[in-house]
Amino acid sequence: MTYELTDEQEMLKDTVARIAKEQIAPGADKRDEEEAFPWDMVEVLRENALFGADFPEKYGGSEMGLMALCLAIEEIAKVCASTAVILLVHELGSTPILLAGNEAQKDKYLPRLATGENLIAFGLTEPNAGSDVAGLRTKAVRDGNQYVINGTKIFISHADVASVVCIAARTDSSVAPHKGISMFIVDKDTPGLKIGKHERKLGLRASSTVEVILEDVRVPAENLLAEEGKGFHIIMKTLDITRIPVAAQAVGIAQGALDYAVQYTKERMQFGKPLFSFQGLQWMMADMTTQVEAARQLTYKAASLFQTFPKNLDKLPKNAIRYSAMAKLCAAETAMKVTTDAVQLLGGYGYVREYPLERMMRDAKITQIYEGTSQIQKIVISSTL
Repeated sequence: MTYELTDEQEMLKDTVARIAKEQIAPGADKRDEEEAFPWDMVEVLRENALFGADFPEKYGGSEMGLMALCLAIEEIAKVCASTAVILLVHELGSTPILLAGNEAQKDKYLPRLATGENLIAFGLTEPNAGSDVAGLRTKAVRDGNQYVINGTKIFISHADVASVVCIAARTDSSVAPHKGISMFIVDKDTPGLKIGKHERKLGLRASSTVEVILEDVRVPAENLLAEEGKGFHIIMKTLDITRIPVAAQAVGIAQGALDYAVQYTKERMQFGKPLFSFQGLQWMMADMTTQVEAARQLTYKAASLFQTFPKNLDKLPKNAIRYSAMAKLCAAETAMKVTTDAVQLLGGYGYVREYPLERMMRDAKITQIYEGTSQIQKIVISSTL
């Protein structure tokens, strides 16, 4: 039940921290203001081989595992959550293929995903299916050696810039809702796949979130993941794994906000002395530091549990699922509270865009919502007890 970061992981953490400080942090406010997908940041991630951190060496990845990916995401999120989410979404979209893809599918798609040459998205959420995954209405009908997919997906991160989208669709309406879902690998340039509305968001403004419209999209039967009816299981296990990188993102946001607030209170003078010298504020920052470290340790523990599990559809132990959900819940709630408190520590300056804390506070909110709301995490946790 114990874990330690390896020398390799410590080195990765330090390296990504330097990259984040030198190449990612300087343009974070501008990217937030412009609300455009940051291809320059994609290039930074490509150049430093960060897309493939959790991909097998066989397909061009570095096979460092989920912990390494979480460490990279955390360091980047300290300065720019919108850049960190690029890695997070890439893992989310790729995991169904890693879990359920056959060798032909993996050979075709994973090498270009491991390098970041191609980006991928995860097409799950619909107007009537958010937390209720089994409520999705997108349909896929077999027609010879193809499936014809029709439906609409919403709130899909990076589908407009991705080359591939993993789409969840219903293939059998005669069985229980969760038993009739299947997963498909859909190439973005497939006729009938269109990008609809681009959402304007509270936070993560440099990350694109779009509507995906599927009108008679013909997908080869060979692009079905596993077999018909396995989609719900693929989705659930994918989320069990990828909510941990979301926790890492939340930890990073919280730590970045805390670091900035501590430095500010040491420099800001009021009543003839630094703000940091007032005990009331010291205790406030002591609480924030404790909360962030608790969330970090829970996140690292969850990631360490998944280091040893093979990427397949074998059932996960209950304690692994529990740790994953606890990490996401704790880190998301911590990120929201710590960023809010950090804004408070800066007073009026915390509220204006000249300082980064209002951006961090806006970015933190989504961690309580996407890849399973905090309320859904409590359902997951209690289901394992």
